[in-house]
Amino acid sequence: MAWYPGATKMELQPESDSQPAIRPTQVIVHSIVGPWTARRTYEYWRDSTNLESHFGIGYAGDIAQYIGTETRADANAAANRRPDGTGAISIETASNLTATDPWTEQQVEELIKVGVWAHQRHGIPLRLCRSATDPGFGWHKMHDAWNPAAHSCPGPARIEQFKKVVFPGIVARATGTTPEEDPMAGITKQDIFDAVWKTDAIGAPADAADVKTNPNWQAQSILRDVQARVRALTVSEAAQTAAITKLAGLVGSGVDTATVVAAVQKAIADAVVRVSVDVTGADSKGV
Repeated sequence: MAWYPGATKMELQPESDSQPAIRPTQVIVHSIVGPWTARRTYEYWRDSTNLESHFGIGYAGDIAQYIGTETRADANAAANRRPDGTGAISIETASNLTATDPWTEQQVEELIKVGVWAHQRHGIPLRLCRSATDPGFGWHKMHDAWNPAAHSCPGPARIEQFKKVVFPGIVARATGTTPEEDPMAGITKQDIFDAVWKTDAIGAPADAADVKTNPNWQAQSILRDVQARVRALTVSEAAQTAAITKLAGLVGSGVDTATVVAAVQKAIADAVVRVSVDVTGADSKGV
């Protein structure tokens, strides 16, 4: 068994002796959905359920360890213990009753310290888990295999904290650097996409209907507006070409004006329908 020296030992029995050994390859953080101290979490594991985590951290930064990190704890579903003997270290943390609050400064500090210890003691690699079995650090909601109930643990605010504060803090302290030296630590492709395409930072088109009340648009809105304008121009150009072609064909034919107008109108209508189908139909490659 391995016991973190920075935590108060509150050993759960018989689980600590009866549950099988694991080789820790991951650290997964949770919210307990209760404003509990580390001791209250221990009492809950002991008296009210057959589940348990390796660690518990209260709002004030009080941290307890309930099971050695080389013994299975049952908080991570498929990551508790795999057929090859690997498993995850689980850390429960006090939260409000809806798991919507951020970690306190004291909790952040303890998460960083125990994360560094897990890296040094068990060789947990300093990266976010790329899959449910990939060694590294993560949060309960990160992979479905860890979270079959599909809940939001540890909560959106804490997931952002983990990516932007906790995990970079673990990396910085474990490597003797500072978080600023790795500004992309924990940043996902979705984060980058949202920052580029979903930020209201571009001036709206001057002829937009709501330009006075909505003067700045997202980049993705500008792109959609450009696409709409290009399609409209394509339709207009096709109509003009059809009209000119039909008129050219009727020059010198001796037909009356009404016939010319009707022929041109039909040519325009046919062209507009054809272009509209080409541009917006099921075979369109537009986005």
